[in-house]
Amino acid sequence: MTKSADTHCPYCALQCAMTLKSPAELTPATEPGSVPVPAAPAPDLPLLEVSGRDFPTNRGGLCRKGWTSATLLNHPGRVTEPLLKGADGIHRPIGWDQALALVTTAVKDTRAKYGADAVGVFGGGGLTNEKAYQLGKFARLALGTSRIDYNGRFCMSSAAAAGMRAFGVDRGLPFPLEDLDSASTILMLGSNVAETMPPFVQHLKGARDAGGLIIVDPRRSATAAFTSDGGGLHLQPLPGTDLTLLLGLSHVVIHEGLADQDFIDQRTSGYQAVVRSVNSFWPERVQSLTGVPAELIRETARRLADGARKGGSYILTGRGVEQHVDGTDTATAAINLSLLLGLPGSRRSGYGTLTGQGNGQGGREHGQKADQLPGYRKITDPAARAHVAGVWGVPEELIPGPGLPAVQLLKSLGKPDGVRCLFVHASNIAVASPDANSVIAGLRSLDFLVVCDFFMSETAAEADLILPVLQWAEEEGTLTNLEGRVLRRRRALQPPAGARSELWIMARLAEALEAPSTYSEDPETVFEELRLASAGGLADYSGIDYAMLDRGEAAYWPYPAGSTGTPRLFLDAFAHSDGKAVMTAVTPRRRRTPAANPDAAAKTMTLITGRLLEHYQSGAQTRRVSELLASQPEAKMQIHPAAAADMGITAGSLVSVANERGEVVCRAELSTAIRPETVFLPFHFPELESANRLTEAATDPISGMPEFKFNKVWVRLAANQLDQPQNSVLQTTEAS
Repeated sequence: MTKSADTHCPYCALQCAMTLKSPAELTPATEPGSVPVPAAPAPDLPLLEVSGRDFPTNRGGLCRKGWTSATLLNHPGRVTEPLLKGADGIHRPIGWDQALALVTTAVKDTRAKYGADAVGVFGGGGLTNEKAYQLGKFARLALGTSRIDYNGRFCMSSAAAAGMRAFGVDRGLPFPLEDLDSASTILMLGSNVAETMPPFVQHLKGARDAGGLIIVDPRRSATAAFTSDGGGLHLQPLPGTDLTLLLGLSHVVIHEGLADQDFIDQRTSGYQAVVRSVNSFWPERVQSLTGVPAELIRETARRLADGARKGGSYILTGRGVEQHVDGTDTATAAINLSLLLGLPGSRRSGYGTLTGQGNGQGGREHGQKADQLPGYRKITDPAARAHVAGVWGVPEELIPGPGLPAVQLLKSLGKPDGVRCLFVHASNIAVASPDANSVIAGLRSLDFLVVCDFFMSETAAEADLILPVLQWAEEEGTLTNLEGRVLRRRRALQPPAGARSELWIMARLAEALEAPSTYSEDPETVFEELRLASAGGLADYSGIDYAMLDRGEAAYWPYPAGSTGTPRLFLDAFAHSDGKAVMTAVTPRRRRTPAANPDAAAKTMTLITGRLLEHYQSGAQTRRVSELLASQPEAKMQIHPAAAADMGITAGSLVSVANERGEVVCRAELSTAIRPETVFLPFHFPELESANRLTEAATDPISGMPEFKFNKVWVRLAANQLDQPQNSVLQTTEAS
């Protein structure tokens, strides 16, 4: 049965509000006095109708992904029973009892042969708070392993690390999104919200109309183009030079007397070191390093300072400046700039970073990260360990220490002293991970791979065992959006008979493994335990419960019991012991020298990757929505016409994009929106179109973030210009 439910979109962290309803059509009555009943939807029609709901983030609007989200609920490719891979490579149905017994045996055998850390868990930023919390507990107590991390390491880790060292706490936006509406100046670096979360754009309109919207992006993205109507600015730096640009902006603020000296003196530390670190980054030098004209650098700094004095200035960062080996330092430089201007902690100005995944914020707060316990507690902190052990009812020494961040975890797959048995939840690592060819090889070298999914993703196709789980409209729970606001997900649809919640799976496996503590399949019961575990932590949810969320009350963490929550952080103090924000001097880091180009016919270019309007993450869901796939059916390499002409590339040509890690073959799209020495690939596609075949698994030393946004590639016309089959992997896996 279906029912009406007020819920939130399953995709990005904007978490647009929507209402799900049964289709309105009724079958005609067949007998006198009979009651018409809802018609069964045709196989190619959604089970539920989607309508936008008024809410502060989206105000009734949805993007194409949101409008079509219900299409997947009755998709013919849905996995609805456990599937075991045979010796012939074909997955065949088995019963749940057999599936759970196989997993239990694999875990016990692995631990007996190699130790508990040979069992690994890879989670996801799309899991509800309840599932993310119980997954961390399940890994550490039921499996006994420290080897757990999640795909948020690829998304928010640099911004999180920068926020922690500057402010003492990491919440993407430390203010409600609606605060942006009244801003006169907004500097946005490395985010294309017009395509990644379109309803966000309405919150930029005030600054755009005031001529104060400033976008930093190597491409003239849809968001950058939004500046043109209102006299805003687009700064188009060379890829990988955002840190240098930010140091140049700080140089202008300091040396032109634009800094808020009272704020700096009263509410920050580290100012003098930052002054020394930016002295050598005067605008003309920064122009020579970034390609951004010196006058635009000066104008940007002056507009930010003027906005801070008169009508509110905000600095926002996204993955474009954070997915680098110096991503933490780049986000730190953006924070330093905001502190120089006195933006954080103001009611009319601020700094924030834009969370990407649906529960990217909540997913990193409650125990999926290798170094964290619930409530954003450090796993190495004795007091934190004691608190969580008390909630779990176990001796503190039973909780393992820190594990490996995602890239290192994936590099260890199949190694003699690495992970031999892996659980994957809510992540398609075969497509989404850097150096994807190596990751796939690692998956194939495992003794046992268990994937929980509702589709045969590219990662699920590699699994020994696939466990079918619930989709978003079939479950209850909570998520935390990009503002740090906790939201209710509500069930509108009964799941297929063979699908199970991850909470149920963890509870049954914990029982079979004779694990200490308790594990519930009821989301509200798990949330009640999460409240206790988070109490007193940085991300304190102890004052939040389902009843208040069901009443529609706003719940911004930290929300200690007895409080009214914290919509705006830092108004009185930052989260360090002295109440001050810490300014940290940073400088650009030298990158590894890439391999020499071995192909005389190919030109060396810089590859950047990103999203398309129609697709989300690895595309495992959106590539199954016919409307979205028809609009963007294949990966295309965006290249400047001048660069393309040098190589004989025309629009629609098949091109080879390669480096020492792999090769992508796709069609060329010519555009003056991109810099001439740069090419762009979307990362939503698999196999020969997978951009992450080319990205490097080098990581930021602080955050563990991979180098997604700066990779050298060799570009040339593909030898074979015949039409390539589109989405062949998707079709093959569904057919199997």
